[in-house]
Amino acid sequence: MASSAKALNKSRLIRRERLDKAEAKWTTLVKTTYIDPEGVERIWESGERLTRPEGCDIDAVGVAAILQDPANPHAEPRLLLQKQWRAPVDQTVIEVPAGLMDAGESPEDCAVRELKEETGYIGVVLKDKSFDVSPVMFNDPGFCNTNLRMIHVTVDLSLPENLTPQPRLEESEFIETFSVPLTDLWHMCKKFEQEGYAIDARVGSLAEGIEFAKRWKLT
Repeated sequence: MASSAKALNKSRLIRRERLDKAEAKWTTLVKTTYIDPEGVERIWESGERLTRPEGCDIDAVGVAAILQDPANPHAEPRLLLQKQWRAPVDQTVIEVPAGLMDAGESPEDCAVRELKEETGYIGVVLKDKSFDVSPVMFNDPGFCNTNLRMIHVTVDLSLPENLTPQPRLEESEFIETFSVPLTDLWHMCKKFEQEGYAIDARVGSLAEGIEFAKRWKLT
């Protein structure tokens, strides 16, 4: 079953080796000395990003983009997703559009920019200030200081610029964009895993939250 994911991307690992700190452009390792609640001095090893803009509280944004067609207002909402091979895990990963912050950029502007660059779609951040931008979230705080905000966006499929979206990928980016019904996200994540894909934590957490809401009738 894992052949489904591998067939879509011919990227492959050549080797892994230790990275000299002087060579690091994106991340580095740090040793933190701290005192625990009982007064014991301890050491913690962790990763640290080198790309966070000065004065910014986050490294990146993730984009939860919902496709909407005004001509069919009762259609089930669909979530925009991507397939992208990731070298650290040597797998094609199911992800939401995402990207690093630029200096002087707001999270909302970064989300709209990244969405257009990676998918070609022009989106609009939700105008509901209670649900437009998530709190700062840490991907793996036991290992790395990397953090982000999720930005909630809608994409109007009736707009001329969204009829034939054309992504503007960087030379090193190989991304396949697709969408799934929002209420089927949990089932689709299970299916993708069986097919050999890795599931990004942001996608998995969103799917799990939707499934909790359905099973415990929270809405």
